[in-house]
Amino acid sequence: MSDFDAQVRESQAQVAEAQSKISELTSRVEQIGAKAKSGEDISIDIENATLDDVHKHTELMNANIAELIMGLDDVTSGFSQDFDEMRNKTGWESFVGIFAPGKAESMREERIRTANIDDKLQDLIGKSDTIVKLLENQLTVLNEHKAQVEANLSGTLDEREATVGELESLRAEIQAMDPKIIELENKISVEQDAAARTKLESELAEMNARYNEMVQQEQVKLAKSQTLERYIEKGKTWVDSLQNQAATQMVLINKLQTDTKQRVVLYDALTKSLKTAQQQDVAHRINEIGVETDKEAQAAMAGIGAATNQRMADMMEAHEDHMVFARKVLEQKAKADERFARRFQAIVEKHDKNLYGA
Repeated sequence: MSDFDAQVRESQAQVAEAQSKISELTSRVEQIGAKAKSGEDISIDIENATLDDVHKHTELMNANIAELIMGLDDVTSGFSQDFDEMRNKTGWESFVGIFAPGKAESMREERIRTANIDDKLQDLIGKSDTIVKLLENQLTVLNEHKAQVEANLSGTLDEREATVGELESLRAEIQAMDPKIIELENKISVEQDAAARTKLESELAEMNARYNEMVQQEQVKLAKSQTLERYIEKGKTWVDSLQNQAATQMVLINKLQTDTKQRVVLYDALTKSLKTAQQQDVAHRINEIGVETDKEAQAAMAGIGAATNQRMADMMEAHEDHMVFARKVLEQKAKADERFARRFQAIVEKHDKNLYGA
């Protein structure tokens, strides 16, 4: 397509910006984690460390790449013209046919025999590889950040577990002190001897001081535990986001790779069919090579006449491994198409209805 390079540059810029935002948010989440471990309040930080901006940008980036992938159908549309030209006589062949029909037919057969679509296939493969590299780079970044945040989370989970353990121990000690304090207070209330009473009061003061200190520690531990819990939830949310973004990249990569593989196999089979079949009318069935490639190509191959079928049977027998591979590729493509359509339903519908710019 004419603007393919421009679209790729736009996607590259969006990917770079997305990676920058992802790095920024990962860094912010880690900074929050450091604050959480030190017991600082992180409520404002968590509120500011929003995922909305990242999600909005990555959705735009993925939508653009999805459209770019579907736009590769424009590249493959050139195959339709190739097959039409293989079916129809050229102007010169028609002219020669007026005087020498046999010569004209042999000219056409020779042209079909020597025809190839390698250049267009290589162009398609090259464009597909460009997008795949872009996606694989983004997938690597996402997985690296996911691993980084998960490692940080693991340490935080261990620290919160230790903090909760300390908190429970403190509460047990505080609870155990209550009856002791009550017992001392009761002794003081009935003690008549001044010296003994003073001693008991000193013990009570020390015990109360210890009790108050432990209550204060309990509040600190509780606040730290709650802070760590909030950070863990934020970290988990970010990990889930990175995981979902990575899944999207894998769907895009799978769709692109299986599309390319399927088309290469399909066009190779069709070219062989055209070159070996006496009925060249198989080509006129290829009206749409883009979105309709799968069903049109299957129908085209099934529509070859009896004589051609015999020829194709011979060819398929000689290329059994190739055809087994072709069937496997078609199955892979069907699954890839399903995953792609499920994740990018709105974009696919927009593309199919040709509503760009509407």
